[in-house]
Amino acid sequence: MSTQVTPHPVLHHVTLKTNRVDEMIRWYETTVGMTINHHSRFGAWMTNDGANHRVALLAHPALSDDPEKIPHTGMHHLAFEYADIGQLLDTYDRLKGHDMLPHACLDHGMTTSLYYVDPDGNSVELQADNFGDWSASTEWMRTATEFEVNPIGVNVDPDRLLRAWRDGVDAAELHRRSFAGEFDPGTPVDLRLPPATATVA
Repeated sequence: MSTQVTPHPVLHHVTLKTNRVDEMIRWYETTVGMTINHHSRFGAWMTNDGANHRVALLAHPALSDDPEKIPHTGMHHLAFEYADIGQLLDTYDRLKGHDMLPHACLDHGMTTSLYYVDPDGNSVELQADNFGDWSASTEWMRTATEFEVNPIGVNVDPDRLLRAWRDGVDAAELHRRSFAGEFDPGTPVDLRLPPATATVA
């Protein structure tokens, strides 16, 4: 039996194929503060921290859009995490000022998550940990019967969430109330999945 220790590399970046590089650059700049470290006819390599790149855009003249993207297998979404719910809700408010609205807003239990669609139709999650502590949210995810029964979570109206936050409701109470359904808008959740699997994680 091997005694070699398996290393745990950190997820570094996501590379997206696109035929609209400039539009994608502007979208990721606006949404999550990406800046360009390299841009050429081959695409663009962008980051919003100290890494050389976090999102790469690979351009190729033979690429075409997939009109059947949603029912096909592949990546469902990529995600960015904010330091706290305040940053997430401030970002929602800022993006709303750019006429950018999420296609889904969910309290998953371990996170509150807003999902947007980039210019190529990729879903991009912006999230904040509801516990402010990865070990606590991980333990909840592993053991909570609520997550076992409903891993998708609770539909949330982001405007009502934002108002409650700005009225002084703290993060723990905000999560308790949203997960209890107090901010449910009463509208269907668009998970960008085909109808037959729309309730499957």
